[in-house]
Order: sequence, then C-alpha cells, then structure tokens
Amino acid sequence: MDKALADLIKISNITGKDSTLVQGGGGNTSVKTDDGQYMYIKASGTALKDMNVKLGWRRLRLDAVLSVIEDKELAKLDAGKREPVVVDRLLLACDDNVKIAARPSVESHLHAFLERCVIHLHPLAVAAYVNAKNGRAHIEKIFKKEKLPPLWVPYTDPGFMLAKRISKLIQQYQKQHGAKPAVMFLEKHGLFVTASTPDAALRLVRKVIKLCKSKLKPIKPRTTKAPAKADITAAKEAIGKAVFDATGQSLPVTYSSKNKSVAAFMARKDAAKLLATPALNPDELVYANGSAMWLKTCDVKAITRKLKSLVRRGQKPAVAFVIKGLGLFVSAPESTTPLIVDMTTSSLVIRMYAAQFGGVLALNRRQQDFINNWESEAFRKKLVSKKK
Repeated sequence: MDKALADLIKISNITGKDSTLVQGGGGNTSVKTDDGQYMYIKASGTALKDMNVKLGWRRLRLDAVLSVIEDKELAKLDAGKREPVVVDRLLLACDDNVKIAARPSVESHLHAFLERCVIHLHPLAVAAYVNAKNGRAHIEKIFKKEKLPPLWVPYTDPGFMLAKRISKLIQQYQKQHGAKPAVMFLEKHGLFVTASTPDAALRLVRKVIKLCKSKLKPIKPRTTKAPAKADITAAKEAIGKAVFDATGQSLPVTYSSKNKSVAAFMARKDAAKLLATPALNPDELVYANGSAMWLKTCDVKAITRKLKSLVRRGQKPAVAFVIKGLGLFVSAPESTTPLIVDMTTSSLVIRMYAAQFGGVLALNRRQQDFINNWESEAFRKKLVSKKK
C-alpha cells in the first residue's frame, strides 16, 4: 500500500470515530504523495471512520486539480454552470484503480494547495465559535499567543469559490507571516488543519480542540422523567399527520430517547429563540433540512401551519421536532433517521454554546439557496439515503 494512502486511512479512521469531531458522513481528509505528483483524498459521501484500503478514497493528479483553481474562465461562470464542470474535471483528474463509482471530495481543489496532510472536521468545540456572532473575536483572543495565528475564513459558498477565496487569503497570510497557516477556522462551517505528517496533523487537531474547550462553559447535564408511552405515541401520530397534511408525505416518526443534550436544551428558557434561526451549516441543511422545530404542544394544526409556512417561504420542511417535556422526534425514512438524530443533537449543543458568544450565527437565505441548488450536496444526500 502507498504510504500516502496508509497515512490517509490512519487520520481518517482516528478522527472519524469521534462524534465530537465529525457528525455523519461529514469531514474531509487528504494526503499527498512524497513526490508531489498525487493526492489521496476522501471520496464524497464516505464516512471517515469507514475508509479502508479498498474504499472511501480516490487518487488524483495534483497538477490537474490545481489547474481547476488556476482556470480564470471558470470564475466567470455562474454557479449552476461552473460547479458541474468542476465535478467533471476533478473526476478526470483521478488516476487510480478504483472500480466503483466514487467521486473525489468536492473540496479537492482546496486541499491541493495546502500542506501534505489535511484534516477538515466539524468539531462541536469549534462550531461553538464559527457559528457564534462574536466567535471570531474570541478565537483571536484564545490563539493570540500562537507564533502563527489561525486564519479565519468568512463564510463563502462551498466548492470552487471557497477554494478561490482561501487561496487568496493564504497568499496574503504568507506575505504577512512567511508561512502558510496550519489552522483555519471556516465561518459557519468547521476546522481545517494542515501539517507535513499525519501525527503532526492529529496533534494539531487535539491542540485546537483543547484551546477551544478551555473557554467554553460546560453545558449543565440534565435528566428528565421518562415520558409516558401514551404521550410519545400521541406525539408521533400528531407529527406524522401534520407532515402528511403539509407535504403529502407519509413518513415514519421515530422518538429519540435517553438523550442528555436534548434534555439540557429543553430546560433552557431561550430554547425557542435558539431554534428560531435556520441551519447552522451546509451539512445540517443537506442532511436534516435545517434546524429542528421547537414545539410546546403536539397540536396537529399548529405543526401543519408551521411546516406550510416554511415551504411557503422557500425553505425545506422540518424533519426534526423538539417537543418540550418529551424530547426529540424525527420524521424521515429509517435509513436517514440516525444521521438526522446525530446532526440535530449536535446542532442543539452548538446552539447552546453559541449563546455564550453573542448568539447563533446561521446561514442566511441566499446561502441556503445556494446549498439547496448545489448538485454536489444533492449527490451526497442521495448516497447517504441509499445506505441502510
């Protein structure tokens, strides 16, 4: 096995097994070969923890990937025409013996100009800042003693434009500091760390998480009395009927029990306010249709009205519901329910943390529209939906 591939599997499996670092199939990793000709990178729709020598990765020619970023004509195209071209060119850059249909990460061109080992994660401790209104100021304060400070990347539509913007920001950073940044915080997105070796990259991840956690006030754990089975059944029926009345879809409704994060969230006086904002990041919008719906009661007409209001405003109907005193319910196919529970629970934790730093900073309407219309995200969701 190529050393670069072995290193990729190592950093992917180690980080992917920690649910506080990445949720569902999110996150990306890459490792370049020592000769600088190739880059192994995670395949789109693959969970980091599931990567192995046979699946979950692609090998690309670095020169072909870098040519995508350097193509000035691509930048002139609108997103609808540009992004499919980018996907095709990344596929053409693949040079391996992978037989199954697997796309290289849509962020391949971003990884290409970074250090040898790249780890991109969505840690809860980092999301507390990148999804908070005053998050940047607090990050700069936390890392002010670092010789090479982290690079903060203002929110940019993922894909080609994000890679172009980071490329420009890194050039500016190099002029100022004489080196590329080892740590990048992407607003409303997550964390990038880059290093020359897998062990150095993993140490950097641990260091960043430790520093971010150092200024977080722990969320007070809560335990609630188990709801009566009759109340859970009634809530499921109410949500199921409301979803059908609002969308025409007949979907199973699942109750997520014994969830301490949900219990802690329900105990907050500002719970409704924290869930009043849209999706925190692209993954929450793609996999969970956005933020969960906060409900004080299980009134079918009220839930139906709220769902129809979301659709009328051009948003996706909620698939997760937090009912005060009961807990988290999900209305979705069984294949995607565990992922939605994971995404929603993480979102509740992030929102509670963000309240410590000025409030929640979520995707605005334009940003949501881009994600909803981006073929690459639809492709990722399709892959997840197929898995049992």
